[in-house]
Amino acid sequence: MTAPPTAAPRSGRLLDRLRTPSRAARVTHVQEVAERPGRTVAWPGWADPEVLGRLRAGGVESPWEHQVAAADLARSGRHVVVATGTASGKSLAYLLPGLTAVREGLAAPRGRGATVLYLAPTKALAADQRRVLAELAVPGVLAATVDGDASREERDWARAHAAWLLSNPDMLHRSLLPSHERWSGFWRSLRYVAVDECHAYRGVFGSHVAQVMRRLRRVAAFHGADPVFVLASATVSQPAVAAGRLIGCEVDEVIDDTSPRGPTTFALWEPPERTATPGEPDPGEGAGAAAGLGSRRSMLSETADLLADLVVEGVRSVAFVRSRRAAETVALLARGHLEQVEPGLGGRVAAYRGGYLREERRALESALQDGRLLAVAATTALELGIDVAGLDAVLIAGWPGTRASLWQQAGRAGRAGRAALAVLVARDDPLDRYVVHHPETVFGRPVEQTVLDPNNPYVLAPHLAAAAQERPLCSADLAMFGPSAAELVDRLERRGWLRRRPSGWFWTRGDRAADLVDIRGTGEQPVRLVETSTGRLLGTVDTAAAHGTVHEGAVYLHQGESYLVEALDVDEAVAFVAAGDPGYTTSARSVSEVSIVSTDAEQCWGEARLALGTVDVTSQVTSYLRRRPGSGEVLGEWALALPSRQLRTRGCWWTWSDQQVAAAGVQPGVLPGATHAAEHASIGLLPLFATCDRWDVGGVSTALHPTTGRATVVVHDGHPGGAGFVERGYRAARAWLRATRDVVASCGCPAGCPSCVQSPKCGNANEPLDKQGALRLLDVLLSGA
Repeated sequence: MTAPPTAAPRSGRLLDRLRTPSRAARVTHVQEVAERPGRTVAWPGWADPEVLGRLRAGGVESPWEHQVAAADLARSGRHVVVATGTASGKSLAYLLPGLTAVREGLAAPRGRGATVLYLAPTKALAADQRRVLAELAVPGVLAATVDGDASREERDWARAHAAWLLSNPDMLHRSLLPSHERWSGFWRSLRYVAVDECHAYRGVFGSHVAQVMRRLRRVAAFHGADPVFVLASATVSQPAVAAGRLIGCEVDEVIDDTSPRGPTTFALWEPPERTATPGEPDPGEGAGAAAGLGSRRSMLSETADLLADLVVEGVRSVAFVRSRRAAETVALLARGHLEQVEPGLGGRVAAYRGGYLREERRALESALQDGRLLAVAATTALELGIDVAGLDAVLIAGWPGTRASLWQQAGRAGRAGRAALAVLVARDDPLDRYVVHHPETVFGRPVEQTVLDPNNPYVLAPHLAAAAQERPLCSADLAMFGPSAAELVDRLERRGWLRRRPSGWFWTRGDRAADLVDIRGTGEQPVRLVETSTGRLLGTVDTAAAHGTVHEGAVYLHQGESYLVEALDVDEAVAFVAAGDPGYTTSARSVSEVSIVSTDAEQCWGEARLALGTVDVTSQVTSYLRRRPGSGEVLGEWALALPSRQLRTRGCWWTWSDQQVAAAGVQPGVLPGATHAAEHASIGLLPLFATCDRWDVGGVSTALHPTTGRATVVVHDGHPGGAGFVERGYRAARAWLRATRDVVASCGCPAGCPSCVQSPKCGNANEPLDKQGALRLLDVLLSGA
């Protein structure tokens, strides 16, 4: 590697620089995405002249057709979703009518005039939109951000003066709606609600946000407002349907992207077979990262190498990874490579992820904007919610869960119409192996539809309680919240949370109903990380992940620094850590059991049975392993005394009869490993058939399940009440399980590896597993499908 040149090469030549002779075999497919010209139209006659002048001064001489089409619909009072590609200017769909309405409201003889509420899934994205408004500086438009970082003084000023309020669904749920009477002036004048990146609202989180939107509409109506919703989304299937489900109203869609786009070179990249190279860093992607022969080189090591090479070429880049730890790891490895090239060059790379404090986030965002940072490793495209102009390359470390997410992340490069490079670096697991060897799954199929279920009783019940505290519920309100609302209100009344009076249902408890639920889906407060010696708050970890990542004895990475967890206080939701590198990494082990509560649907595949229903999952982290960083060698296992966690959710399961097991030639001693391997492979392939991530679902397998009395594999949603993922899997079971079988059969390893049947999230360290037994069981299962 050499020092950075002054200009980045074009995408095709850049890929050639990465695809050296020793790496050529790692590229399994290259797709050239053609350049697209733009189509402009005249500005609409209703737009405020001052707004148009500021937009032109900001470089927007003429709008794209889709921008005006969406803005016209919003101006006419129609709810609208604009679902076009990354960097297609979707924000103008709400900026133009919103800013115009605020300007028109300045002439109101009294009162506040029109107001606009902007909602983003991340603080970073809201902060970036605040910067856009500040740069436009439209006279009379007073904007303010109200989120968890805002001080009391900032909130008070916003409540009294802001016409354009930037926030997020979390703050709306916990503060703006419960305190709506204090914000009456804002709500009374509300004309538009802008919902940015609305494709992010899927699964349980999306279901919670859908109910928050219904509460928003109800509160606005109480204050006499009927706002128009303008939603911006990445390209998804049936955006009007998804947006309508999100806000609970009919929505028009604008989907013809008329913005220009530079050519993009998209490569699928498979890391090579692992070689026993002494001292090579093992980033700890899971148990499969050190699985021995048949395993491929770590995806994170490969991504870090490529990111370092891009920095050396002077290419502005982002590497999207799947977890906070992975972001820290990729940045740390890339910095190490770069320091060997030129001292100080490693400082051009950083990690960007959730869990950082406000000051850290703002400093990183500023460095990205002004070019001091040349590359970042970020957890998701939405967490990197700022508009970083001029990116040339995107590395996507592992299949992001959906084709919509893949194209959203890839679209971060080439934002100014320049040529772009996108590289999907495969993880060593069944899904990624399938994708890089079947490019038609990426390039030959439409993107997915967003999945959410606002009627999930675990989601709906706390929002009915919150709505009752905001304003007593009446019978006419229940239709807004969905068909299950009446039954759940009766249930809340029997529990003593609501009391019915002639005027409706009232909240009866002394605490805040909004505190009953965390809309991010955990239902619990995050665990704080506190440095023991200083009392400094380092950041937070989701409660659901805390038992496995910040247990006593765990090694935790933060901003490239290593910390050892000294204690985890489960009751107080705090982990105490001390800086230091103990010379090993850690990974947790757990046990799980699934009991079947009820069966809602069932089909017979010959003697095999496939079913869908409600299940109870009990899991417990029981111990952790210490591993040597270079080789992944296990140094020992330490027991943990953590409480078990219970989850009632939705599950899909299939069973084999004793005769089928015998016909498959699977002996009793092999059967647990065979079902276990089939479970892992099926979970790995589910994201191709349901809009989910591998970490959104779980599973259990057994040679003899107490309820079914058979060899059974259960795959379940990882959220209370379910998220709709396994239901999609059940409907697509034949295609899902056939793809699972094909991946296992086509993998060349003799006994199973992360590319087929090993799982990076297995709580039993991938033991026992029997690849050949799983293949025979899947063959027997599919023979009756």
